[in-house]
Formats: sequence, C-alpha cells, structure tokens
Amino acid sequence: MLNCKSATRLVSEAQERPLSVRERMGLNVHLLMCSGCRNFSQQIPFLRQAMRGFARGDNEKAGK
Repeated sequence: MLNCKSATRLVSEAQERPLSVRERMGLNVHLLMCSGCRNFSQQIPFLRQAMRGFARGDNEKAGK
C-alpha cells in the first residue's frame, strides 16, 4: 500500500514517463481510497500546462 508521498510522486512521474503495471496498480488502489491524492491527480495536468505557459512567457501577454 502506497502512502500519500509515494502516490503524489507517482502521479507526477506519470506526466513524464509511463508507469509500470505494478506502479499503476498501487497508485490506482491508493487513489480509490484517498481523496486528497485523487484531487491532486486531477489538478496536476492543469498545473503542468500552467507551468509550461509560464516558461514560454505567456504570463507577460496576460498582463498587457
């Protein structure tokens, strides 16, 4: 059973690489039982997109 720290790490890593079957299974079980990690997993794609926009300088366009 994963703890929250391990689960959020796997959620983040899943954005960069495919998870193994064992990692996916453990993460899915944890997400079924933990609403905090489930919320994080639903928010991480938005955070990733926002950070990419920030890195491109999209934040300067919004302020003008």
